[in-house]
Amino acid sequence: MQRVAVVLFNLGGPDAPESVRPFLENLFTDPAILRVPGFIRPLLGKFIAKRRTKAASENYAIIGGKSPLLELTEEQAGNLEVSLNQAGEAQYRCFVAMRYWHPMSDAAARAVQAWAPDSILLLPLYPQYSTTTTGSSIGAWDQAAAGIGLKAPTTTLCCYHSDPAFAAATAVEVKAAYGRARAALSPEVPLRILFSAHGLPESIVKDGDPYQWQVEQTVAAVVSHLDIAPLDHIVCYQSRVTPQKWIGPSTGDELERAGHDKTAVLVCPIAFVSEHSETLVELDVEYRAEAERLGVPGYFRVPAQNSDPGFIRALHELVLRAIGGERRLCSFAGARQCPKPFGDCPHGKAPARAREMA
Repeated sequence: MQRVAVVLFNLGGPDAPESVRPFLENLFTDPAILRVPGFIRPLLGKFIAKRRTKAASENYAIIGGKSPLLELTEEQAGNLEVSLNQAGEAQYRCFVAMRYWHPMSDAAARAVQAWAPDSILLLPLYPQYSTTTTGSSIGAWDQAAAGIGLKAPTTTLCCYHSDPAFAAATAVEVKAAYGRARAALSPEVPLRILFSAHGLPESIVKDGDPYQWQVEQTVAAVVSHLDIAPLDHIVCYQSRVTPQKWIGPSTGDELERAGHDKTAVLVCPIAFVSEHSETLVELDVEYRAEAERLGVPGYFRVPAQNSDPGFIRALHELVLRAIGGERRLCSFAGARQCPKPFGDCPHGKAPARAREMA
């Protein structure tokens, strides 16, 4: 029986208060995140991390002093492993590789090597591809695997932004939350869905990163499953961390517009599949307080997928299709999905390994 290792990529998060600063240093010294000359990056990244440690620590203190992301990702991995092994056609084991805190790619690669799989699938828990997330994780994995001589045939799933099963599972959660919000509001109060994704500097998108386009594709796919008419909704972006211009509109600006329009909002974290500080603090605490200050007549949120059975089934189907295909680099639909102007799509302008596999 074939042995297949499925490696789940995620961001990672500090596991204790003292981990906050080194976690931020790992984040801000990543060349995919801090795009400055290499000789500047280590010093500047550590300086930014030091400046942000106090605020970040205060945020993590709200949710118990650490990120819940590892436990939630391990739960997703465990549920996916059970689901995949039920068919009995191959033996699957799921591993977790975090990008900026433990267990990172080096530890995950050693664990995969010890299990001795016949093949490996790299599965990002980022539905939309970006050079700053999936691209960075692939690079870290390649380096770790090469460092220990891990040479099992490897398939990379780059994205599943509008995969039908993923979109349908997400729509179920959105529709349920919409119903709860609508029931809590007076009939005359309108309700708008804010599909909120993590933002990016506009310069990265202009350079060819397909993330914003893929986020918009996700929202269109989810909305097509909602069967709510008329539906007031918009895509917006949160978590700006640098002074440069970021893609928009911002979630904060959309809350201000909702306050002006006297429209309640249902916020859906459309680019996050696990609860973490940007949902539990930024959305649930900071933006909720901002909405109240702005006079928004109701503030509600769609939960992240976590281990929702529909989401796990969608991942199951994605794994089987990727493993069953002939490509070593694939999207949810096999070949490249991004329009040609997005040169940072991994099926075009990409790291050498990805170009060789495509």
